[in-house]
Amino acid sequence: MGRGKIEIKRIENATNRQVTYSKRRNGIMKKAQELTVLCDAKVSLIMFSNTGKFHEYTTPNITTKKIYDQYQKTLGIDLWSTHYERMQGHLKKLKEINNKLRREIGQRVGGEDLNDLSIQELCGLEQKMAASLTDVRQRKYHVLKTQTETYKKKVRSMEERHGNLLLNFEAKCEDPQFGTLFENDRDYDYAFRLHHGGGFGSNELRLA
Repeated sequence: MGRGKIEIKRIENATNRQVTYSKRRNGIMKKAQELTVLCDAKVSLIMFSNTGKFHEYTTPNITTKKIYDQYQKTLGIDLWSTHYERMQGHLKKLKEINNKLRREIGQRVGGEDLNDLSIQELCGLEQKMAASLTDVRQRKYHVLKTQTETYKKKVRSMEERHGNLLLNFEAKCEDPQFGTLFENDRDYDYAFRLHHGGGFGSNELRLA
């Protein structure tokens, strides 16, 4: 039995599609190599899979650029020049944008560029600077508010920790099993003041 004909249409299953591409890619690569050897032909084969993977075959000792140049010469066209002209046009637009931005910066810092402005242009520049100043102030207030709230949270956290430590300290002082912790009121007063960062006079240090 001979092989049945395959309908030429897009393979819906992604796995089958990739397998078919790999097999047929190898086949067309082999044909390109045979054309090079058998017919002394110059071949440049470039392929991209649907995933963007790149595959290429070029006749040995010949670059794709040389074949591309020969292609342009044969057809009498110059695609390089067209591409270069597009790049030049794009570069010109970027330079114009850059010069415009430089002029606006010079105007906003009060440079010599202000001398050539009309009254309408000066009024417009004033409005732009006022709007920019408003944006800067809003951003400044937002940063200050955020920093203040963060500081308050840290303070509340430290106060809570201090309160918990103090409660634990006082609970241990009142617990009978810690009754020998302080021999008298003087020792308790000494520990309490030390806990709260209190200072002591020279006489108190000697007594301690």
